This record gives sequence, C-alpha cells and structure tokens, in this order.
Amino acid sequence: MSDDQKLTYKEAGVDIKEAASLVGDIGELRKRTEQKRSLFGAFGLFAAGFDLSAYKEPVIFTGCDGVGTKLELLLEHDLLETAGKDLVAMSINDILTTGADPIMFLDYVGVGKLDKAKIARMITGIVEWCEACDCILAGGETAEMPGLVAGDMIELAGFAIGVAEKPDVIDPSAVIPGDVLVGFASDGFHANGWSLVRRILAKYPGEFSKEDIVTMLAPTRLYHDVVHGFRGLSVKPKAYAHITGGGLPENLERVLSGHGAALEIPMWENPAIQKVLAHVDAEDANWTFNMGIGWVAIIAKEDAERALSLDGALRLGEVGGGKLTVSIR
Repeated sequence: MSDDQKLTYKEAGVDIKEAASLVGDIGELRKRTEQKRSLFGAFGLFAAGFDLSAYKEPVIFTGCDGVGTKLELLLEHDLLETAGKDLVAMSINDILTTGADPIMFLDYVGVGKLDKAKIARMITGIVEWCEACDCILAGGETAEMPGLVAGDMIELAGFAIGVAEKPDVIDPSAVIPGDVLVGFASDGFHANGWSLVRRILAKYPGEFSKEDIVTMLAPTRLYHDVVHGFRGLSVKPKAYAHITGGGLPENLERVLSGHGAALEIPMWENPAIQKVLAHVDAEDANWTFNMGIGWVAIIAKEDAERALSLDGALRLGEVGGGKLTVSIR
C-alpha cells in the first residue's frame, strides 16, 4: 500500500497534536490551584504525587462522582463553567464529610470531537472551585472518541483525594440520641434529581422561562467554608452528611446508626424550584432532592449553641425516636 493510501489517526477522528496543545493550555490554567499546596514533582507526568510528611498520622480518603443528566441542560444553556464546578463539588463535598482536607482533584473528559475552547471553559470552572477550597488540580484525562460519544455531548467524571490526621477523622458511630442536627442551605438542586426535572420541563415547557431554568442550574455549593467554620469554633461534629441523591432521608440514615430523627426544614424559597416541586409527589421529592438543605452536621447538644452561630446555620431537629421523618415548617 502506498503512503498516500495509508490512514492517519487524525483521519479517524482523533487529533493527537491538538490534544497535546490542550494539555499545555490546561497546565497554565491549573497553576492557580497550587497556592497553599503543591504537587510533589512536576505536573504533566504519568501520575501526580503529594508529600504527606507534614502530617503525623495521615489517613487518605478518596471519592469520585459526576454531574449526571444535569449535564445535558448545562450544555444546552452553554454553562460549561458550571459543569466544571459541579464536577469538583460533588466529589470534594464527599471528602469533606470525613473531616479531611481535599488535597488533589483529577478529571476525566470524554468527547466526540476535541473543542479546545469548550474544554478550557469547563476546566476554568474546575479550577475556580479547586482554588476556592485549596485543592490542587493534579491532572486528568481528555479522551477523543469519535463515533462513541456524540459530537455535542461530553462525558465527565471527577476524582478527589483528601487527607486528615487520624484524631481529626469524623466518626458517625459516636452519634447518640439528643445530638442536634444543623443544616446549611443548598444553592439549588445541585447535581441530583435532574432526570425528573428534565421530564417535568419536557412535559410542561410553557411553565418555565429560560431564566427559571438557568436559576435552577446554579452550581453545586462547596461546603469547605462550613467545615472551616466549625474548626474555627473548635467544634468537632460527630457526623457530616452531603445531601445528594436520596435526599435528606437516605443520606442522613447513613450516619444516624438507626437512631432516627424528626426534621423540620424551612420552605424552599426559590420560585423556579417550587414550579418543579408542584409536579412532584411530596414524599418522592424528599427522596429525590435536597429540599434546600445541601449539608447537615450532627453536633453534641453541649456544642449546639456555638454551632448555630455559624453563618447560615439552621437547627433542623434532634437525633432520636428510631425513625427519620422530614416535614416542612
């Protein structure tokens, strides 16, 4: 076969040189995440390292997550930066529930065709949220997969690593009846329940303006400020819960050790979200959405007054009763 008849990877839909130049662009952007922490060794190698010698008894925590079907609407409304922020927050918040500091984050991006400008915007969102919680964007993978990923779609996955001193690790087994549940607001649906939201939007399109939809697509809130707030008060919660899929009931049951609790949460003051909830069975809504509470700390009764002094803290109820119930006050 002559050289002019032979195929190239680019003709098959994958541009290696363009991908390599994107890595260089990302390298410049991600430098912003190495302010208070730095990698052990250079960025861009085959794996990333972090020096744990500053810790006396380090315990490593890992987590991974994605953005789910919310991604479809984020792409439709050109909110690529929000997709990056959601990706970070969904994993980093899980790390924070352990009492660990998030130290490194990695992303996986799968596309049908490489679009450097779009990916750079998404990485900008990742960098902003990593920068906000002093977490290093340590690396990742961008895969160009023509024929497997649709040209206008993006696959996303995020991977987080955290570290804590062993005595600082949160231990939910210490939760007892009488402990107080303290909640902190969400900034919207975050990245859960969007299969149901999308179905409602499709069935009742005339009820929702573009402004309504964009409002609902607010990025997932990072709760590092809450965790640092408790540390500043010298209050160590007995448990943290990141309220994602399964809502308050499923996520709190993980840390209540069967003790139960009667929760009273405030009405979710968000007109666009209330339009969605009007079409959802009330019990199902509690098991699907965060209902306006994205983070819950369980605090010893003697520490509750100090805990409730934190900005945005809401008393939701006490542990006990053997059953978990959620009502709106």
